[in-house]
Amino acid sequence: MKRIILYAVAGCFIFAVGCGKASSQQQAVSAKAAEQSVSGAQEQKLATKKDAGTGDFRPFSIFADKGSPDNHFIPSGFMPDGKCLNIDDIWSQNCHSGKNCIKIVYDTVCSKQGAKWAGMYWQNPANNWGSRKGGFDLTGATKLTFWAKGEKGGERIEEFKMGGVSGDYPDSDSAMVGPVILTPQWREYSIDLRGKDLSYVSGGFAWSTNVDVNPEGCTFYLDDLRYE
Repeated sequence: MKRIILYAVAGCFIFAVGCGKASSQQQAVSAKAAEQSVSGAQEQKLATKKDAGTGDFRPFSIFADKGSPDNHFIPSGFMPDGKCLNIDDIWSQNCHSGKNCIKIVYDTVCSKQGAKWAGMYWQNPANNWGSRKGGFDLTGATKLTFWAKGEKGGERIEEFKMGGVSGDYPDSDSAMVGPVILTPQWREYSIDLRGKDLSYVSGGFAWSTNVDVNPEGCTFYLDDLRYE
């Protein structure tokens, strides 16, 4: 009698713990949105793996418009605590495209009384600093593109970044661009992802800056964030 031996191999992913947590108000991200993001992660893992062999990567949005089904990451990872940040993702005046863009106000007067720096992550699932599984397989992407502008011009963002979340379930890689001096006109920026391991990305997009390089405050806008 032939004996059939089945071997089951369980894969595991490892993340890394990030550097901050959201304030209680900013942690109020709906469970429904988080569940949709996890579901989207499973679908995207299948899609990107299929496309990776042909070199054909379909654009994958971080933010297209408020409430768009194409959005895949959630703006939930406030650093160090979000107390000096005001995020409006339904801003509708002079956006680059669509109905909405993101307005970010970094209150440097507030920040001078505390950590003197601030930033935030778009994560999957929400508020995930590497303690939970989630994320997306973005194998095949060659760049992360986004549009940005400053309220007055001269606002300095020390880095725009993808990946870098650590912890029990870390991002598979990271990449960044910066420092970036913003202009009052919309401009497209790009993070080069060629040669990066994008098999697991839960920290889809991030930015950070500080009071020293923004003595007059820092208000800026983001739109059309996506992997290509």
